[in-house]
Amino acid sequence: MTWRPARRAAPRDEAELAALVAGASAEGLRVRAIGAGHSFTPAAVTDGLHLDLDHLAGVEAVLPQPDGTTHVTVRAGTRLHALNRLLAALGLAMRNLGDIDRQSVAGAISTGTHGTGARLGGLATQVRGVRLVAPDGQVRTATDAAAPGSAERDLFEVARLGLGTVGVLSAVTLEVVPAFCLHAREEPWPLDRVLEGLDDYVDDNDHAEFYWFPGTRRALTLRNNRATPDQVRARDARRAGVAGSLRSAAGRARALLDEELLSNGAFGAVNRLALAAPGLVPRLNAVSARALPARDYVAPSHEVFIHPRRVRFAEMEYAVPRAELRDVLSELDGWLHSSGEPVPFPVEVRFAAPDDVWLSTARGRETAYVAVHQYAAMPHRRYFGAAERIFTAAGGRPHWGKLHTRTAEDLAAHYPLDDVARVRAAADPDGVFRNDYTDAVLDLTPR
Repeated sequence: MTWRPARRAAPRDEAELAALVAGASAEGLRVRAIGAGHSFTPAAVTDGLHLDLDHLAGVEAVLPQPDGTTHVTVRAGTRLHALNRLLAALGLAMRNLGDIDRQSVAGAISTGTHGTGARLGGLATQVRGVRLVAPDGQVRTATDAAAPGSAERDLFEVARLGLGTVGVLSAVTLEVVPAFCLHAREEPWPLDRVLEGLDDYVDDNDHAEFYWFPGTRRALTLRNNRATPDQVRARDARRAGVAGSLRSAAGRARALLDEELLSNGAFGAVNRLALAAPGLVPRLNAVSARALPARDYVAPSHEVFIHPRRVRFAEMEYAVPRAELRDVLSELDGWLHSSGEPVPFPVEVRFAAPDDVWLSTARGRETAYVAVHQYAAMPHRRYFGAAERIFTAAGGRPHWGKLHTRTAEDLAAHYPLDDVARVRAAADPDGVFRNDYTDAVLDLTPR
């Protein structure tokens, strides 16, 4: 994806950001900010002022709350991998994360990034306040402590997940938790075993997900649960002493081998072979489904949540009602068999609790996220088109930052777009923060 903005800028602080926005607005330029460029959609595209917020990074404040929780205010351009390190140094952590940590905080929350966990919401549910720059350069604040129905609370709702359409985020306040370790178990299972016991699989684990290899009945299961004190002590004991350090080093080397050689190096080779010989894909998937070894380990939460991705891909992800997941996968499997479409990437399935965030894909219902991928060098349109028809028929909602073709006309059945339009009109009456993508997905009457 390429575009040519009239101007680019990388403000060093909030004051410079405010001046840049005000100046562009006065000139009649539209304004969009880019984070890590991780989104597959043109959410950050503009023909006006394009803002790079990488300099707006770091922790501003750690704020213990009367109810015993902790709030941390971070600058909007902070990358998630940097935030995880900063929080760990403070003895803190995010309650839940996605499996990629390259995004900026602002970009991740604005597009609805999520992790997995039947009792947990996406990143936007962890936001407690925002600071954002309005079209006139004024810095506004909004928090979830504002009265429901008030102008501030409504602004907060669209600012914490709204594709940057009510202002440029300069800082975000997150509710964090004491640092914790997870006990991770990764095992190949028959897909039917996962689906037949799906509710127990999802509800009995803090963070459950699985990868299904198309053309097979095999899945790689990932079950991550809060480690017990005994598990953490045992882990620490194994690392203690010279022998323990050697074993620990060997364990880290094994993990690196699994992630970089098996998960990324070998997988990259599989996809290159699939590109050269698409007819081999069913056999390649059968091998991949059985090749990854089982793993069982204890590590800090962010180390378990995050999985390095070195193989480039295109992605579509939909949030479907959890009760529809079995039928959705069955229909997708049927289409893949009947079409013969070569798909060497596994289908990723994760879960989330219902929430009340206006533009959350998990709004108001137990959710299963189904992500389909295709190797970047292989065609994806036919596969994604078929998957989208299946997802849409099941009541699915597209991830705001991943490929889809939905528009506001049909998304209005899922979200309070009239309320979103009212808040946007008040915050940005001249449409400074609009672009073609936000018009398509949020505006019922595009200008």
